[in-house]
Amino acid sequence: MTTNLSRPSMPSRASVSAVVPCFRCADTIAAAVASIAAQTLLPAEVLLIDDCSGDNTLETLHALAAEYPPGWIKIIALPANGGPSRARNAGWARATRDYLAFLDADDTWVPRKIELQTQALAADPKIALIAHRVKVRERGLEPLPLWMPIRTEIVGRRRMLLNNPFPTPSVMLRRDLPFRFDEKFRRVEDFLLWAQIAHSGYRCAKINQALAYLHKPSYGAGGLSGDLEAMRQAGRQVGDELQRLGLVTARERMFTRSVGMIRRARRQMLLMLRRIHSEGRFFQR
Repeated sequence: MTTNLSRPSMPSRASVSAVVPCFRCADTIAAAVASIAAQTLLPAEVLLIDDCSGDNTLETLHALAAEYPPGWIKIIALPANGGPSRARNAGWARATRDYLAFLDADDTWVPRKIELQTQALAADPKIALIAHRVKVRERGLEPLPLWMPIRTEIVGRRRMLLNNPFPTPSVMLRRDLPFRFDEKFRRVEDFLLWAQIAHSGYRCAKINQALAYLHKPSYGAGGLSGDLEAMRQAGRQVGDELQRLGLVTARERMFTRSVGMIRRARRQMLLMLRRIHSEGRFFQR
């Protein structure tokens, strides 16, 4: 199913809780919150969860909250570091609105993100999770213009067998869903949750626009093979967990492993070519 979106007349606040896990993010959190405050349709509340940073992050969060209307930003201080899953779950537990929208403390949203996602949900109330595209961009740049037509497309469960189509800063979901982030996972914990939702029969969708910016390099940039290997292992654990829960079949699991092997070989080849190219430029000097 595909729906066309046009700019509607909307209320000033949406029944959305923005959830932002924070760990030693004093240098980036102001920009993240500013992108929330710049929304054409504001979330009703912003939950900043300090994951026991141990530096000046918590003080920075309280100072930042004082710059905005009273009560709009709520600070949650966790007593021990538990990783992004625990931090997001803590925000989920304190949220009071119908939907949660996730943002990481070093990323930013495009101004119409909440507006467009809320409009898509109004057009199709059966959607339980809605996401969109993201882009990796330098900080401080003006948002790119949207490209027409703006569309929302339903994402089926089989799409989740290939890879994660829902970057965390793009996701908005229903607060009443009977799932949470698995706190045993510190990598790809987001993919496990999205897959549980999709494979359990809930309706998921994605807008064809980049409505969030990631201000960090993607995995594999600079030859980060250690990160790639850790992500591969975590992805395998997610697949094992989904099969254990009965959400994917043994045949589907075999298919995902085959696809993963092909992708891994391609990634290793690209890293090798990048290394050869870099060494070649060095010896040409």
